[in-house]
Amino acid sequence: MNWINNVVRPKIRSFLTTKREVPDNLWVKCPETGQMVFYKDLEANQFVVPGSNFHMRMGAPARLQLLFDDGEYEKIAIPDVFVDPLKFRDGRRYTDRLRDAKSSTELDDAVLIGEGRLDGQDIVAAAQDFRFMAGSLGMAAGEAVVTGMLRAVEKKTPFILFSASGGARMQEGILSLMQMPRTTIAVQRLREARLPYIVVLTDPTTGGVTASYAMLGDIHIAEPGALICFAGPRVIQQTIREQLPEGFQRAEFLLEHGMIDMVVHRHEMRETLSRLCQLLMVKDGAAMVRGDTTGRRINGSPYLNGRAVDDANAIEAPVQALPEIAIEPEILGPEERVEPSRFERGETTHREDDSEGTPPLPKDG
Repeated sequence: MNWINNVVRPKIRSFLTTKREVPDNLWVKCPETGQMVFYKDLEANQFVVPGSNFHMRMGAPARLQLLFDDGEYEKIAIPDVFVDPLKFRDGRRYTDRLRDAKSSTELDDAVLIGEGRLDGQDIVAAAQDFRFMAGSLGMAAGEAVVTGMLRAVEKKTPFILFSASGGARMQEGILSLMQMPRTTIAVQRLREARLPYIVVLTDPTTGGVTASYAMLGDIHIAEPGALICFAGPRVIQQTIREQLPEGFQRAEFLLEHGMIDMVVHRHEMRETLSRLCQLLMVKDGAAMVRGDTTGRRINGSPYLNGRAVDDANAIEAPVQALPEIAIEPEILGPEERVEPSRFERGETTHREDDSEGTPPLPKDG
């Protein structure tokens, strides 16, 4: 009779009852308060927990969709790099880890580059995805950051970076560390082109990324509660064997100590970035400096020694009209030179033309 219990009855139950599969991420628990939030509600709120305002981590595609107008942007292709040049293997092969990361995130690597419009202004943006091997910096990620910066230089647009990384990718060894100076040189190309480079530090930004391009921006913005450091607080506490202050290496702590410029809520991030890009990319800024009366002015007409400047060359003319004056050093005699021994004896020195000398200062009391 076992075949009736093992085969027939389960078949009958399968026809009478239907089992619904529940997705694993249907509910999300807030790490700070333990509040259970419906995933769709969390996604609609830009992955910010409604009750506690805790900022959950976001993927790179979601970052760029929230940044660009109507969520539309063009993905920038990244040049191919060598895969597993060191043939690295720990518990698993590095190639297997890369394949699983690409399958789960649907990304080529940890950095996604896109170009589009932010409130009508052309920009180039990059976002690191912590889901892809902890957003670690490897050859492909470094090449993506360099490609994005050079694309911004080519289009003469601002470059915005959303950083989220655990540091350099150990599976690529020294080749991963070489991406730090490469990205630093790319940042210098942006500065030479006088283009804004804005960094948004998200949770977490650590290791070699913090030690390179993530802290070289013109303006540094952080999300509330983001961990921003080189070595983590646990490593520091075990090294110095002292209790660290509350909120150590968090965004608010770094803002208080002057390491970052501002902490911005995720709901206000897009508006803040748009305003900064518009301020830093004023096209008639040069006209205001030269004194051109046709351009817009911030504080009225430029002034030269208390009067308005009408001629654009009026500021440079007085400087060019100055004659070349050769200044020769004055030779002092032995009696006019200052010797420390005279002050110890209470002696004073006077110039020959100073016959009356300087009256002594009145004493207290």
